[in-house]
Amino acid sequence: MNIGAKYQGDGKCSFAVWAPFSGDLALVIIGAESRVIHSKKNDRGYWTFDVNDIFPGTKYFFRLEGSLERPDPASHSQPEGVHGPSQVVNHEYPWQDRSWRGVPLERMIIYELHIGTFTEEGTFEAVIPRLDDLKDLGINALEIMPVGQFPGTRNWGYDVAYPFAVQNSYGGPDGFKRLIDECHVRGFAVILDVVYNHFGPEGAYFADFGPYFAERHRTPWGKALNFDDTCSDAVREFFFENALHWFREYHLDALRLDAVHAILDMGAKHFLRELAEKVSEFSEWDRKRYLIAESDLNDVRILDSRDRNGFGIDAQWCDDLHHALHALLTGERSGYYQDFGHVEDLVKALREGFVYCWNFSKYRKRHHGSSSLGIPASKFIIFSQNHDQVGNRPLGERLSRLLSFEALKLAAGVTILSPYIPQIFMGEEYAEGAPFLYFVSYSDNALAEAVKEGRRSELTPLAEPSDPQDTSSFFLSKVRWQKRTTGRHKVMLDFYSMLIRLRKDIPALHNPNRNCQEVSSDGCIVFLKRWHGSSETICIMNFCQAESAFQLNPETEIWKKVIDSSEAIWDGPGSAMPDMIRQAEKFHIKPHTFLLYEKV
Repeated sequence: MNIGAKYQGDGKCSFAVWAPFSGDLALVIIGAESRVIHSKKNDRGYWTFDVNDIFPGTKYFFRLEGSLERPDPASHSQPEGVHGPSQVVNHEYPWQDRSWRGVPLERMIIYELHIGTFTEEGTFEAVIPRLDDLKDLGINALEIMPVGQFPGTRNWGYDVAYPFAVQNSYGGPDGFKRLIDECHVRGFAVILDVVYNHFGPEGAYFADFGPYFAERHRTPWGKALNFDDTCSDAVREFFFENALHWFREYHLDALRLDAVHAILDMGAKHFLRELAEKVSEFSEWDRKRYLIAESDLNDVRILDSRDRNGFGIDAQWCDDLHHALHALLTGERSGYYQDFGHVEDLVKALREGFVYCWNFSKYRKRHHGSSSLGIPASKFIIFSQNHDQVGNRPLGERLSRLLSFEALKLAAGVTILSPYIPQIFMGEEYAEGAPFLYFVSYSDNALAEAVKEGRRSELTPLAEPSDPQDTSSFFLSKVRWQKRTTGRHKVMLDFYSMLIRLRKDIPALHNPNRNCQEVSSDGCIVFLKRWHGSSETICIMNFCQAESAFQLNPETEIWKKVIDSSEAIWDGPGSAMPDMIRQAEKFHIKPHTFLLYEKV
């Protein structure tokens, strides 16, 4: 179903909006001579308008029941913000990416960024000059936090009010297209974070149009969307069309689906499965488009193929590996970290993906998860930091504020050289020290105060959180890009670059296959052996606070050292490991050291 305003050229534009219970709905064209155009709804509750003398840039509202004027729920542009009129967009664009065929998911090195805080300007345009530096680092995929229109100019993006509209303060539709086009020219895939589990609390007037919300479900952020109750077909279609809109009009390569555990659907065909079907059908027209889920369910049905009664989502974030790594390195045991903290947890995460596969969770006080042993490693995206794990701390501290320099390098080695798809959070690659705080800019002061108090009640036992509405929370969160060329920041940047290069160049590391690996531990030392054809590597990771002794299995192979995080070149304390080793020997490894050896 074509919803919203579709410009057809030559001053012709069609409009469609779903309002099944409205008795009167009119299209109001705003201009020197405003026009009010009436129509009739069809038997599915859609009102459609075919109008002449409408050109790109035209602003409009829908008027319900003769008086209530609201923006278009499927607005493609909100130039005056979430409370202002919608705007007609001409999606014709001089794309340079006609020969673009994407980056295979299993080959991605993902870089997550927030448009507003990645540069001083906080715009799409300002990101472009930094793309070449990211390419030099080895990045080949950008994951962009939500850009759907939100209230104000400062927001993480998860308060989206208009899912089809591109945030006006970032540069609007053409600015986003230019960034994507420049990414494709340089060989970057582009992933957009989208929110299909709730609408933001300000400016989302969906309830005035129809039953977009479910009466029987709720999410942590308020009313759940209506994916399985009366009139839910049109709500599902709204989001299916949204996904295809991003692929069709913006040439995106993948969507990251926020918190799919809050997409509540008790129907026989889950929303996620039908979404995956729609995207698969669309992909047949030119190139593969991907769906990546965020979920805390550890439910393999999300990733299982549809012929196995799964939903067929292409990949998901693997929180368990993050939690296992974070708890080991920081010693934190609050919240969900109480379920982790043992070396065996990291070993299991590297070996299987999910640590919790129907075993008892102290945090949840119940059994949790399903086994992911049968899921390919290329379906898991891992990280040592991301916007959630940093930004949902009261003070927004990155690992650079929580760990030693040696432990930071160890975390990088685990993430980049694991059998999974690595993801880096903006600034992580050079040990950025600026926090990433939670920030908003609501026009409703009561709402801003409620959010502030909500975070205070949730997070104060850990520390007094920053005020999300205070502009300082936003400006303190901007990355200090210039730091990447100085001191230890430059050392860390070079370390990340080397790790990414090794992942790409060594066949054993390039092939994300858990069937070609062995993971084991000896005390607090973890061994990750990987192979592909004649290529074999072994990662040795010491999570001990002190120098430790170990011995490998008594074999005769000779191994050559490739990278050692404790060496002086990486500003380490000096290596205790030789350049060449035989597995039968006994060795000593410095605390929080990451080693990679390759078989000769």
